[in-house]
Amino acid sequence: MPSFIPPDQIAADWDALSPAQRLVSLRRTVAGRLVFTTSFGAEDQALTHIIAEAGLDIELATLDTGRLFPETYDVWAATEQRYGLRIRGYYPQQSALASYVSEHGINGFSDNVQARKACCAVRKVEPLRRALLGAVGWITGLRADQSEARHSVPWLARDDGFSLLKANPLRDWSRDQVSDFLAAHAVPHNVLHAQGFVSIGCAPCTRAIEPGESERAGRWWWEASSKECGLHVGPDGRRVRAQQQTEHVA
Repeated sequence: MPSFIPPDQIAADWDALSPAQRLVSLRRTVAGRLVFTTSFGAEDQALTHIIAEAGLDIELATLDTGRLFPETYDVWAATEQRYGLRIRGYYPQQSALASYVSEHGINGFSDNVQARKACCAVRKVEPLRRALLGAVGWITGLRADQSEARHSVPWLARDDGFSLLKANPLRDWSRDQVSDFLAAHAVPHNVLHAQGFVSIGCAPCTRAIEPGESERAGRWWWEASSKECGLHVGPDGRRVRAQQQTEHVA
């Protein structure tokens, strides 16, 4: 099918489909390179299982910031072994990282919001741009109930920040649904989840959450601002909004 179909038309029936069916629909409808970026969290592990079991032509990539938990690398290795695949890592540019550390210090991200966002830009946002270079579609594990900032995440939309189509096939799933799926299919998962770490990023910037806290409360907990690193927001710090009716898939 042609690749200029509007996002809202592609995802018109996604409400009635399973995540696996949504991914199959996306792959059949959109021509070109699709990239799924995984951080090896619960949602991403569920999507990796679906992609691998269905044999979908979707590239798997991850952003290795250099500050991940050892347990995250264990999940990376276990996932590759379980599904017989390779997940390509994208790393910070050495010169940019050296410049950042020289200016802010090795743990300077905790000094203020601007320094933290600058760290995320070097370790995550720029590597993501390289991972998505030449892709027409980007698949993520975002869920609408993860945080207030993600409540309005669409099924499928044009992401102006990265100039491609962005798909969120787990948009309507709950945390319990994800956990049940992992258990039912014996999917490799991070042992830190059982210790209260719900949303897992870089080790210095992640803590376990307390009962009643939101899923993103453990990320950059010393900040009062929105718990985002820049991957899913625009340059102004606001969530990238889709122009689903007017933008077409390139």
